[in-house]
Amino acid sequence: MEFKIDKEQFLKSLQKIQGIVEKRTSMPILSNVLLEATESSLLVTATDLEVGMKSSYAAEVINPGKITVSAKKLYEIVKELPNQQISFLSKENDWVEIKCGKVQFNIVGLSPDEFPYFPDVKEENLFEIETSLLRGMIEKTSYAICTDETKYNLNGIFTKVEEGLDGNNSLKMVSTDGHRLSIASVNFKGTAGPELLKGVILPKKGVYELKKITDEESETLLFGFMDNSAVVKKGDSYMVMRLVDGEFPDYNRVIPTSNTQVVKVYKEDFSRSVRRMAILSSEKFKGIMLEISSNGVRISSSNPELGDAMEELDVSYEGEPISVRFNARYLLDVLSVAETDRVEMKFKDELSPSIIVPENSDSFLAVIMPMRL
Repeated sequence: MEFKIDKEQFLKSLQKIQGIVEKRTSMPILSNVLLEATESSLLVTATDLEVGMKSSYAAEVINPGKITVSAKKLYEIVKELPNQQISFLSKENDWVEIKCGKVQFNIVGLSPDEFPYFPDVKEENLFEIETSLLRGMIEKTSYAICTDETKYNLNGIFTKVEEGLDGNNSLKMVSTDGHRLSIASVNFKGTAGPELLKGVILPKKGVYELKKITDEESETLLFGFMDNSAVVKKGDSYMVMRLVDGEFPDYNRVIPTSNTQVVKVYKEDFSRSVRRMAILSSEKFKGIMLEISSNGVRISSSNPELGDAMEELDVSYEGEPISVRFNARYLLDVLSVAETDRVEMKFKDELSPSIIVPENSDSFLAVIMPMRL
């Protein structure tokens, strides 16, 4: 196999798959990238058996063929090469020669025969979705994904289309780690297949790779399902992620229905105050206290090892005085993704879950468990 390719193009193709290839693996082939030269283009494929990506790039192909090489090492080599065209040649015993200007590398590859199969994606099974919508939904939910590997059914984002009584469907993404819950929703136009009507769990790693794809400039991408996997197509790239096999808990039962005490507060002022109070918190004393009354909210933190701090903010509140303690990090995560100038916090009492929503918006809802006083 032999091809020539522009350095920047090759570097971009290798950079894109670095998050997918397995760094520590019992199968060396999963640390490799599959390079496949066809008549007119170079196909670059990486997989860790859970998430896979295949992209096509323009290249001058002299001899078609395929080979696999270490994704990390190849990326490091290409990154340091001069800004000239790169010549790539596979030789006997799976060795590879890389030339660029006066630089030459010879590195060991592995036979492409061992590389896992990448499914053929049928585009007619995919539907179109706005990239910015998907990016916003992932931002609003990914922070609450559970990191405890034993709770595998929470290690991802639950995605479902809910049919409205008025005929308007909504696409929902939900995540929870047991201490907090986050729900993002947008209007869904088009036809939802059986997978989305039932609900699927997108794996954590796949979600982060999908977020990277949505960060690239483009208005829409294609999304769909096949063989117990979610499929994404954007430009000349396909990404496939194996769905998490498990039942996601019924999140509607977690959302409190009797939180009648409502505080309205300016998001930026509140965020800055919580961040200031969190300076004195530690692993052991990480809570901050909110004492809410019609006069305003008093935010404080106390750490016997460091000292204490207090700040008062004006808020809109007409209920009975209430004191609640929260993990500062949980509050800041929610406030960083709420899109409106003001947020509403809804309480029942000191120990019941609290709700945070953007003012006059139903696109996002967060539930946070308070800490014991």
